[in-house]
Amino acid sequence: MDGSDLVRAVKEIGTARGRRAWRAALRRRRADASALPRRGAERARVPGSLEGTRALPGGGVLRFARSELLVRVTVGGAVFWGWDGAEPGPSYAVVGGGPEPDPRAVLEPDTGGGWRVVSERVTVAVSRHGAVEVRTPGGAVLRRELPPRWWDPVGADGAAAGAAQEPRRLQRSEVPADARFFGMGGRASGPRLRDGTYRLWNTDPGGAFGPGDDPLYVTMPVQLVVADVGTHLVFYDNSWDGRMVLREGEEGAGSGVDRAGTSELRLEGGPARCWVLTGTPARVLQGWSGLTGAAAVPPEWALGYQHARWGFGSAAEVRRVVAGYRERGLPLSAVHLDIDHYDAHRVFTVDREAFPDLPALAGELAGQGVRLVSIVDPAVKAGDPLHASGRAVGARGAFVRDARGEEVRGEVWPGECAYPDFTDPVVRQWWGGLYEERLAQGFSGFWHDMNEPVSFAPWGDPTLPRSARHAMDGAGGDHRSGHNVYALGMARAGWEGLVRLRPDERPFLFSRSGWAGMQRYGGSWSGDVESSWEGLRASLALVLGLGLCGVPYSGPDVGGFGGSPSPELYLRWFQLGAYLPLFRTHSALWAGRREPWEFGPEVAERAAAVLAERERLRPYFVTLAHLARRTGAPYVRPLWWGNPEDRVLRDCEDAFLLGDALLVAPVLECGADRRAVRLPRGRWYDTVTGTAYEGPGQVLLDAPRGRVPVLARAGSVLPVRGPDGSVVLEAWAPARGRTGGGVVIRDAGPGFGAGTVERYVVRWAGESVVVEDETGEPVRGVTVRGL
Repeated sequence: MDGSDLVRAVKEIGTARGRRAWRAALRRRRADASALPRRGAERARVPGSLEGTRALPGGGVLRFARSELLVRVTVGGAVFWGWDGAEPGPSYAVVGGGPEPDPRAVLEPDTGGGWRVVSERVTVAVSRHGAVEVRTPGGAVLRRELPPRWWDPVGADGAAAGAAQEPRRLQRSEVPADARFFGMGGRASGPRLRDGTYRLWNTDPGGAFGPGDDPLYVTMPVQLVVADVGTHLVFYDNSWDGRMVLREGEEGAGSGVDRAGTSELRLEGGPARCWVLTGTPARVLQGWSGLTGAAAVPPEWALGYQHARWGFGSAAEVRRVVAGYRERGLPLSAVHLDIDHYDAHRVFTVDREAFPDLPALAGELAGQGVRLVSIVDPAVKAGDPLHASGRAVGARGAFVRDARGEEVRGEVWPGECAYPDFTDPVVRQWWGGLYEERLAQGFSGFWHDMNEPVSFAPWGDPTLPRSARHAMDGAGGDHRSGHNVYALGMARAGWEGLVRLRPDERPFLFSRSGWAGMQRYGGSWSGDVESSWEGLRASLALVLGLGLCGVPYSGPDVGGFGGSPSPELYLRWFQLGAYLPLFRTHSALWAGRREPWEFGPEVAERAAAVLAERERLRPYFVTLAHLARRTGAPYVRPLWWGNPEDRVLRDCEDAFLLGDALLVAPVLECGADRRAVRLPRGRWYDTVTGTAYEGPGQVLLDAPRGRVPVLARAGSVLPVRGPDGSVVLEAWAPARGRTGGGVVIRDAGPGFGAGTVERYVVRWAGESVVVEDETGEPVRGVTVRGL
C-alpha cells in the first residue's frame, strides 16, 4: 500500500485503531511539551562589520563582529560557504565531505571593503557586511545572498540563554528579474515554482493529493534557477523544518528599474551552510551528481511496465491478473504486492493462507518474465518477534527513543509500532540483513512506503514527536533534524543490505520519501496522487521536479491512487507513463482496478500499442539510465534543458524531453484531440507522420485518443528493440548541411558493470544519410527515418 489515508485511519474514533491513534497523538504532544525547550525572548542578530580575514586553500575565513564565514571554491567550480563553524561535512547529502578546494582560487580584496574568491568558472564576492554574491566569470550576478539573520535566545537579564535552544535562521536571496525557480523536491504545483511558500518537511498529505497540496513526501532545500545570465543550483544543507518563500522578479518597462526575484528561507535550527553550482543545466546537474552521489541504475527489467495493487488478496488473484496480460499479449515486467500480502500488515512476514507458497509463485512468474516486488514499511509491530530482534540490537536497541529513553510508539497499519533509527549505522546493518527473508520469498525489488515516517494522527503532524532522539551517526540529535533524512537512511539500509546479500545484482529499490542524495539508493514515485486530470498534470510536475533535484528514476501511480478514472483519463495517463522512467499502474483497496482491459476493448487495444512502443524504446531507457549515472542528466528533462536562454520554453510545463532525442507532448486536458507544442530550436520530426517542423516556435499537432504527439530531434540516434528482440539503431535525418549523432550504452548485465558506450555520427553523403561509428566506419542495418 503506497500511502496512508489518515482520514480513514482515524475517522472512526470508536475503533481500536482510532483510539490508539488518539493516544499516540497525545503522547506526541506531551513528549514535545516536556522535552523541547520553550521559545522565550530572542534577539535578532546579523554578522556585523567585517573585522579580518584568513586565507585558506580555495578561499578563506572572513571574521565579522558577531559571526564568521568560511568560503571555499572547489575543484570543478562548486562553491561552499558556511557560517559560524559550519563545514561541508558531516552531511547526509554530500558524499565524502565534498570535492577538494581549488588551489588556484585565492581570497583577495574586492571593491567597497569586501573580499572575493576568483576561479576559472565562478567568482564569489563577500561584502563588508556579509552579503555573498555568486558571479559568472564575466561579472554578471547569478545570485546575491543578503547577510543572514538569526535569533539567539536570551535570559531575563538580556544575556545569552545558552545553547539548549537552536537559533532560528533567516536567509534572504535575490536572483535576476527574469529568473525562474525549479526543484525543491517533489512539488505537485511545479515544475516551475511560482510565487508562494514551500515547506521543507516530508509529509504524507493524508489522502489523495493534487496540484494545490504542499508539502508532500519528498522535500529538498534545492533550487535550480534559470535566467538569461546563466543557470545555477543552490543547496542549503540543513535537514531541519523550514519554509521557502519564492517570488519571481519583474523587468522594468522601457528604462524602468527591474525588481529582482527573491527567495526567503526560514529554518527552525541547524547549520547555516550552502552549496552553489553554476553553468549550463547539464553541467550543473553533473556537478550535483558529483557532489551528492551518482544515481543508481535500475535493473533492465525495471525499465519495463509494472502492475501494482493494494488488494490482490491472494496468490490466485495475482495469477489471474498475470494471465490476463499474457493471454492478451501485453508485456509485463513486474507485479507489486502491497501490505495485504503481509500477515496482519506486519513487515517481513507473509499471510500464509492467502499466499501459501510465495517462492513457488515467484518462480512461476519468473518463468514468464515477470518479477515480484515487495512493499517494505519501516514501522515494526510492538511485541512481535521482529520487534524483539530489534530490541537486542546494540546497546540501546534499534528503535527511536524519547528524551527519557523510552521507545517511541506510533500507530500504523499493524497497530502500535516502534520505529527503527536509520541514522544509527548498527541499526542500518541489522535492517539491511532483514531483506534476506524477502529474497528467500522470491522478491526481486522493493518499494519503501510510509517512511516520512508516518504515525496516524487525528490532528497535528502525522509523524514522530519532534523531541524523539536519533543517533545521527554519532552526532546525536532529535526528530527536528532527523525527520527529513529518515527515509534516506532507510533507503541506504535497504540498498547496502541488498548489495551484501546479492553482490552480483543491482538492487531495485524506490522510496516514497527521501532527501537530497536519495538517488544513490534508487528512485521514487508520486505517492497517493488523486485520480483526476489535475492529478495527471501533477504527476508530470513531480517527475520533472525530482529529476532537476538529481533523482532521475521516478513515476506516478498511473490512473491515480484512490479513485476510479474514466477510460479517457486512464488512457491519457497510461500514454504519459509509457514515457516516464517508472511506468507503473497502482490503486488503493477501495479504488477501481487498473488493468487496461477493465476500461473496455477500445482502451485495451490502444494500451497494447502503448506497451508495444514502451518495449520498443526500452533499450533507449537503458541508455538514459546509464547516462543519468554518468552525467547526472535526468531521463525526463524540461524543454529548456538545451536552451535555457529561451524564456518561452522556461514557462512550458506540459511537455518534456526524453533524453536528447525525443520530445513528448502528453494530453493533459479532458476531451482534447489536438494540442499546441512548443519546439526548441532545430528540426523535429513527428514520429508517426514523419512531418518535419522547425523550431523555435509553436505547432498544433493532432492528438487522437490512440496516441500523444512524440517528436524526434533531427540528427539523433537512439537504440530500439527490433522485431526479433535484438537492439538495433534508429536514426533521424539531420537537416541538409548539418550533422548529428548520439550515444548508446548497452547494459552489461544484472551486475554493476558500467555498460558499453558506443558513439555514432549521422551525416548526409550525397542523397543518402549514413551513420558512422567512432572510427568512421559505416554502420549497417540502421533504420533511417525523416527522409
